[in-house]
Amino acid sequence: MVTKNTLYIVATPIGNPKDITLRAIDVLKDADAVICEDYRQGERILKKISISAKSLVELNEHNEKYMAPEIVQKLLAGQAMALISDDGTPVFADPGAELISQAYQSGIRIIPIPGPSSLMVALSLLDFKLTQFVFAGFLPQKTIEREVALRKLKSYQMPVVLMDTPYRLGKLLSEVRRVFGANQQVTLACDLTLPKEIVLRGNVATVQNQISSRKAEFILILHGKK
Repeated sequence: MVTKNTLYIVATPIGNPKDITLRAIDVLKDADAVICEDYRQGERILKKISISAKSLVELNEHNEKYMAPEIVQKLLAGQAMALISDDGTPVFADPGAELISQAYQSGIRIIPIPGPSSLMVALSLLDFKLTQFVFAGFLPQKTIEREVALRKLKSYQMPVVLMDTPYRLGKLLSEVRRVFGANQQVTLACDLTLPKEIVLRGNVATVQNQISSRKAEFILILHGKK
């Protein structure tokens, strides 16, 4: 049962559709509309959990600035809406922050519906005790800026978490090897929760050879200094 004038932040599966929570299904079924990054992806996600004929609102990096106020007005008018991303937990490396900011300023209730997160899944696979880490997310696109960012991250004495698009996996591993050295210990988690899931551990040179030219959704964790 959803509440009027409420924005729900709903986590959806990062791969395996069975990972969605019962609470998330209830909210997505009862919400007046589902806010998604892309219509096709939104429909795909809902179809996998047997939800059809749902009103979809597209919100992404290209239109969030002018769509956020429109969504806020619908929420103020009494609608209950659910925000999802293409996969995983919304806003984490995805659009939605501007909408949440405007909803908060307008006094709209915001309720998180926890669930799958690629970050937490990857961290749970580490074979050492984790007490703190740095989430660096996506590096800049320009090669020179990427190297500068990596050199800055090298100064940290704790694990560093990196993400990027599937086609930059090989490039990122090469950059890490160049800046951190071939013996830098890493954990690479690819295509988590999917049948082709693979988790590689070892120094970056070895992992780079194992991954070859593979393209995959991934999270790369650079182990901290012991």
